[in-house]
Amino acid sequence: MIQSPVGTPTVTEARDRFGRIISYLRISLTDKCNLRCVYCMPEDMVFQPAQELMQDEELLTLVRVFASLGFWKFRLTGGEPTIRRNIVDIVRNIAQTEGVRSLSMTTNGILLEELANPLAQAGLQRVNVSIDTLDPVRFKRITRWGTLDQVWNGLLASERAGLTPIKLNAVVVRGFNDQDVTELAKLTVDHPWQVRFIEMMPFGDVASFAKEQIVTDAEIQARIAAEFQPLQPVDGAKLDGEARLYTFPDAPGQVGFISSVTIPFCASCNRARLTADGVLRLCLLRDKEINLLQPLRAGASEDELRQMILEAIWWKPWGHGLAEDVIPLSRVMSQIGG
Repeated sequence: MIQSPVGTPTVTEARDRFGRIISYLRISLTDKCNLRCVYCMPEDMVFQPAQELMQDEELLTLVRVFASLGFWKFRLTGGEPTIRRNIVDIVRNIAQTEGVRSLSMTTNGILLEELANPLAQAGLQRVNVSIDTLDPVRFKRITRWGTLDQVWNGLLASERAGLTPIKLNAVVVRGFNDQDVTELAKLTVDHPWQVRFIEMMPFGDVASFAKEQIVTDAEIQARIAAEFQPLQPVDGAKLDGEARLYTFPDAPGQVGFISSVTIPFCASCNRARLTADGVLRLCLLRDKEINLLQPLRAGASEDELRQMILEAIWWKPWGHGLAEDVIPLSRVMSQIGG
């Protein structure tokens, strides 16, 4: 049995002081990306040197440690995770780690046409694909690099490979793609996909831009109703993970809304994030972090790392402070992993 921080009950799982069991780890495999989305990073982004990031064995050691603490759900993110060297081998090793029951990936989809099948065979179970518009010209304007066809072909390849249910993530940015929400939502009429609209979140150098361009879920739903038909709530629009779900009548897919800024879901948060440079981040929108890679490289044992993680999780904040204008400034989204 693993001992909790001093003054807290003895537990066999990672639990914070509010009673939330933290069992979901989002792991950034790299801060690099093969796109330059306007809401994520500047086009001339400078990335960290490779030696400052977790190496394969270091990453797998930390996965093993987290799994031993009851973390069972893992999502691979970036930057863009598919550009990580040895990505198929990394997926295979994580999937085979004792205690890992769910392994998924958030990706921009650019490389999925060639990687979907190898990743599925290695043990990846599902993908979330970022696609902010179905208009090729606006896609280029938002992402700066890449093409819509690459993402669409990656989606179809993922479906063939069985990486389902497929979820599509669209960050809605006023003046860039807010006019595209209806066409994206209508994908759920013909496909058993979940299209999820995500409010843009303010970070670092792009914080001012993000705050000015937020489009709320109420605006999106009103637009969809006016241009197509109203959405119907699924199960009273209760949270399913981080999304509130809706559907069109008789549609095989669903439309989700992730409203981290205007309708926070902090009370049900069960996740933590491990950045590409081996730092445990306790809340996406708070700068509080604990470096795990440094002590690992200094020779810390797995027991010592477990204790550090337990103590950090105990102090996980209740939620973000955007309402009080507390903006995370230490990193942009690509350096955290979403």
